[in-house]
Amino acid sequence: MNRSSSPGLDTLLQRPSTRALSEPLRQALLSCWQQPDVAHAPRLPWPVLADTLDSLALLSADESVIIAALLFDLPGLRARAAELPLGGMAAAVTGLLDGQDAADQVWALHAGRDAGRNSEGLRRLLLSIIHDLRVVPILLSRQLACMRAADKLPDEQRRALAQLTRDIHAPLANRLGIWQLKWELEDLAFRFLDPETYRHIAREVDETRIARERYVEAVKRKLSGALAEQGIPAEVSGRPKHIYSIWRKMQKKHLAFEQLYDLRAVRVMVDDVAACYATLGVVHALWTPIPSEFDDYIARPKANDYRSLHTAVIGPEGRTIEVQIRTHEMHAQAELGVAAHWKYKEGGKGAEKAFDRKITWMRQLLEQAQDPAAPEDLAGALDAELVEDRVYALSPKGEVMDLPAGATPLDFAYHVHTMVGHRCRGAKINGRIVPLTYHLRSGDRVEILTGKEADPRRDWLLPANGFLASNRSREKVRSWFHKLDRARNVQAGRDLLDRELKRLGLQQADLATVVRRFHAESVDDLYIQVALGDTGPNQVSRALLEAEKAAQAPAAPPPLPRPTARRGSTGKSDFTVQGVGNLLVQLARCCQPVAGEPIQGYITRTRGVTVHRADCVALARLAAAHPERVLPVEWGRTGSGYEVDVMVRAVDRRWLLKDITNLIAQEDAYVTEINSDNLRESGRVQLRLRLKVSDYGQLSTLLGKLDALPGVDDVRRLG
Repeated sequence: MNRSSSPGLDTLLQRPSTRALSEPLRQALLSCWQQPDVAHAPRLPWPVLADTLDSLALLSADESVIIAALLFDLPGLRARAAELPLGGMAAAVTGLLDGQDAADQVWALHAGRDAGRNSEGLRRLLLSIIHDLRVVPILLSRQLACMRAADKLPDEQRRALAQLTRDIHAPLANRLGIWQLKWELEDLAFRFLDPETYRHIAREVDETRIARERYVEAVKRKLSGALAEQGIPAEVSGRPKHIYSIWRKMQKKHLAFEQLYDLRAVRVMVDDVAACYATLGVVHALWTPIPSEFDDYIARPKANDYRSLHTAVIGPEGRTIEVQIRTHEMHAQAELGVAAHWKYKEGGKGAEKAFDRKITWMRQLLEQAQDPAAPEDLAGALDAELVEDRVYALSPKGEVMDLPAGATPLDFAYHVHTMVGHRCRGAKINGRIVPLTYHLRSGDRVEILTGKEADPRRDWLLPANGFLASNRSREKVRSWFHKLDRARNVQAGRDLLDRELKRLGLQQADLATVVRRFHAESVDDLYIQVALGDTGPNQVSRALLEAEKAAQAPAAPPPLPRPTARRGSTGKSDFTVQGVGNLLVQLARCCQPVAGEPIQGYITRTRGVTVHRADCVALARLAAAHPERVLPVEWGRTGSGYEVDVMVRAVDRRWLLKDITNLIAQEDAYVTEINSDNLRESGRVQLRLRLKVSDYGQLSTLLGKLDALPGVDDVRRLG
């Protein structure tokens, strides 16, 4: 056969499922296909590709979705995509193709691990790495077409395809409410994974699917007529229960086949609650009810606020049928709200809000796709609506780890196991060594490099260093140091604090003057707090500077009390807290936040808003119990900053001054004066800088980063 006249694509483009394609695009596809250098081999057999497009047409897929599915399965055409008249949908098609490529990575991960383990993690990874969620119906349609043709595959390959369907595709179809595909995906996977049980259930049903569908249609017509006679506007829908669902219910409720009353079911949607009970009366007047199978979830809603009337009756021909009755509002609540069908069917427990938003938006997108009045450009709205606050990283074996946004390789290590975190010395991301402060992205493959002995570092506890984003990880590090003996903790805290005080020129300061401020009994106890990360060295240095400033003030006026950070205070505190209206605000005693540190507010029952450090362990416990009470707050600015003299001693190398000034600019500080002295015969230079900084926290961070520059020997504040 002449390749240029291959009937595959020509026949495919004549099918009703490709009617969404414009005529110019259709002709361009054929023209490209006839080029002699185009590879004509499809990824899937032509009948499977045709079946995929038929399912997409059933879901009212638009032109960009159809063309993206077609190009993905015809690599020869995809290579010539630039020649196609895609117009304004070129970017959307590219995104849909990229999403299908990303999904292939997930299928490979599933194939490379024990099937069935961590399937939820793989589903979340899939949804996090595809940016246009219209990819999902393409994936489901293609999988269904492959499952329909799986009889021709070798047994091992067929079982692997079925396991992937059960683990990934069928649950996604269920969550997204794509019932047209969901039941068949489940049934086909069940048939190939457990053929004996499937055949047994099929024999028990003792009727063809077509016959059951016809029975349900007859029930719908009779019930619709009876409701119309009573003047009750209603929408009646229904479908026969599929074999996998029958088996699931038998297993879950430990029932014999004869005890199932909902093999056939209809759903009635009405305008209000009164019509629900009126409809129930019509149903029970038509057919004999089964008393033990009546549930009133309107009067007594389920814990997830699911509301509906459920009853089972002896319908026509003496067969049982389940009837669900609810209002349109209740149905919307069940489909899109906290009582969504997939949550109680799959037993979902506290899925993250961002993931819920993504699922809900996808279901709304599918509904709009079947509405001819819906706007055409829905893909752009996805980017505006969806905000993912989780990261799904991979272990070297392909296991998916669910981490908070901003997580680092060190967070990953502690998520794997506490001792892996304690022994962590480095990390590779996708085969490349990265710093432990690297921010992970969904799909990153993480390899943790470990030492033989557990040796966590104390600077991991400091939020400003960026090693840990998870409070859980930070608590594991803190717990390790809690177990060390007191003398080692005291010495470690002294070393950390001495380094900070040396930078700020406070070596001679009397720590005893600020011990009580941090609720410590002695200077040694304060050292321990610093060693364990409960108090930051910069907090102590700021407190010492404030005490020094207070001691230099005139003695006549009485000392001002420690400010309670009430918003809008004028002249009576060194800072204000913004974003909390006129509520009473006070600092938390547990963590003693100091101006400039990241903070969050917590609304108490009687004391207004308490301001905590963002990494406060006590706040984390409170937020876990009452997340609705946490609110964002920020430090207000009370002035334009202050000037400070800093001395830098370093090797006299090329670009030293440029590196120093660039770093100062990056930290949003200002240089007002620079003086330099060459130290004779030492090859070193001493720089005296006058800097303008906003607060002591900025100064502390800046001095630490200057000290880390290549060739710098010493950095300290003067005066």
